[in-house]
Amino acid sequence: MPTTPEMSMDMTTLGDTGLLDTLQHEVAVFARRAEQTRLGGVGQVRNSMDRAAYLLLNRLDKEGPMGVKALAASMGIDSSTVTRQVAPLVDTGLVKRTSHPEDGRAVVLQLSPRGLARLDEVRSSRRQLMAELTQGWTPEERETFCALLTRFNTGLSARMSTQGGAGPDETPSAS
Repeated sequence: MPTTPEMSMDMTTLGDTGLLDTLQHEVAVFARRAEQTRLGGVGQVRNSMDRAAYLLLNRLDKEGPMGVKALAASMGIDSSTVTRQVAPLVDTGLVKRTSHPEDGRAVVLQLSPRGLARLDEVRSSRRQLMAELTQGWTPEERETFCALLTRFNTGLSARMSTQGGAGPDETPSAS
């Protein structure tokens, strides 16, 4: 018999209340610790780039130059938020504003060589942190954790987009 999401939730909460309590608690602890450390990596790079800057630079690197509206849409956030978050990145030379190749009147945001170098440095530091945190894990455990965390984030993103909240700013293509 097919089940609706509401039916699945009812059946799950009836049988797994303790497990769901543990899950929500661990997610809350993870969120607090992630924000406290910003999962910034190790060494001198640690905590040196905030989440918003990292996600914006990463998106520009993965998807290439784009306008503010396109960047906002791809991240599931408001254009005014992107404008506010990009300003310091432009001021520090990590992002540059250039003319759109097909419409010279339009402006696109592009990762600068300095921005790419900085992003690579932060990625390397964060990669090292992930290696340290999962040092005792098998490759299969790492893959399973990544798959489940991706699935969890995708579910959060879908839920938020149906409720008019933020969108996919932290989906796998943005990490």
